[in-house]
Amino acid sequence: MDLDVLNMFVIAGGTLAIPILAFVASFLLWPSALIRIYYWYWRRALGMQVRYVNYEDYQFCYSYRGRPGYRPSILMLHGFSAHKDMWLSIVKFLPKNLHLVCVDMPGHEGTTRSALDDYSIMGQAKRIHQFVECIKLNKRPFHLVGTSMGGNVAGVYAAQYPEDICSLTLICPAGLPSTNDSKFIKQLRELQESECIDRIPLIPSTPEEMADMLKLCSYVRFKVPQQILQGLVDVRIPHNDFYRKLFLEIVDEKSRHSLQENMGKIKAPTQVIWGKQDQVLDVSGAQLLASAIPDCHVSILENCGHSVVVERPRKTANLMLEFLALLHNAGNSKKQA
Repeated sequence: MDLDVLNMFVIAGGTLAIPILAFVASFLLWPSALIRIYYWYWRRALGMQVRYVNYEDYQFCYSYRGRPGYRPSILMLHGFSAHKDMWLSIVKFLPKNLHLVCVDMPGHEGTTRSALDDYSIMGQAKRIHQFVECIKLNKRPFHLVGTSMGGNVAGVYAAQYPEDICSLTLICPAGLPSTNDSKFIKQLRELQESECIDRIPLIPSTPEEMADMLKLCSYVRFKVPQQILQGLVDVRIPHNDFYRKLFLEIVDEKSRHSLQENMGKIKAPTQVIWGKQDQVLDVSGAQLLASAIPDCHVSILENCGHSVVVERPRKTANLMLEFLALLHNAGNSKKQA
């Protein structure tokens, strides 16, 4: 082989080896960095842009795609200890001409975290209202989506600020009493009795605890490599003290049944989506909402747990689009009548 050709292969091999070795090193030594890169990549691939906005001295971080149009904008509220990027799996299956906004909830990710802030469900709803006013999202009524803790906040928001909302989607929302104790509730009671309340199943601090949390939240059994589990834990550990404080706030009597206390005030057409095998919040909550909200559409997903957004993103996106289309067609029929 010609020496120049050999040198070319050596140089090409070296050029390829550098990013490959860098990737392997990141995976083995800094798995949390790899997870951040993953979210950054998918935001870019899906056209989601990150922005910051201030309300007085309080900063909100959010991502968005599209612009307000003839169809309602969609605001999405994530669950406990998550962040705005958890919605990317749903965003993937939503039309690009829809105006989507995903905000980091109070104290989470890029949104201000303050020891003086009110993290009760009502307090969080007030903060989200401040965010909505900052970006002028309520110039026209918008569709509000929330899951788990975010579902609790979304329901309370719809009750407290009905003029802002044209419709509502609640995905496995918290804030409801249950006739059947979920596996998670049983675990909490056992921890309380043993006085080990610091070991909250939704706040993992080791890869093993992270694996247990994923099993608790998902019916689908994802095979997650140990390094990824470590990365997920590394990302969360610096925030675990805040998560504990927040958790105790939202399970306190002031917030525990906030959605139940407000559901009778919800006037907007409401969609409820729930995983039938939810081990965190029992699916019986769906019927409770259906009996209290006049225009309520319930979808129970078979073979699905609490993490509906991750387990069944395409189905969830399709259900949301079908619900919005139904409301749009109903609105047109009223205009023609």
